[in-house]
Amino acid sequence: QVQVVESGGGSVQAGGSLRLSCAASGSIRSINAMGWYRQAPGNQRDLVAIITSGGSTNYADSVKGRFTISRDNAKNTVYLQMASLKAEDTAVYYCNVQGSRRFGIQFDSWGQGTQVTVSS
Repeated sequence: QVQVVESGGGSVQAGGSLRLSCAASGSIRSINAMGWYRQAPGNQRDLVAIITSGGSTNYADSVKGRFTISRDNAKNTVYLQMASLKAEDTAVYYCNVQGSRRFGIQFDSWGQGTQVTVSS
């Protein structure tokens, strides 16, 4: 009953930039953390960046200084601005949203993923 939809993926050359967006909708009472994860073929799904409701952020070491996560609480939306992209950033990027619904029921929802391909 919580929908998470990503957008903004695509193909770019190394050194380029992309911006991903993720919007959560449905029966949401409050959102705690919103994060981006990625999974390359044959690899596990790893955290890229996460942001709390208070604005605290955490990044994977591999993207620090290149990626920036931000959120618009009024729109239940999180963004991932990616710069200086490398071939190794190629993966399917997934958005994760954690929060609570009516009556305090917790939810942990994933989007369907968006492909990011960086060519060298």
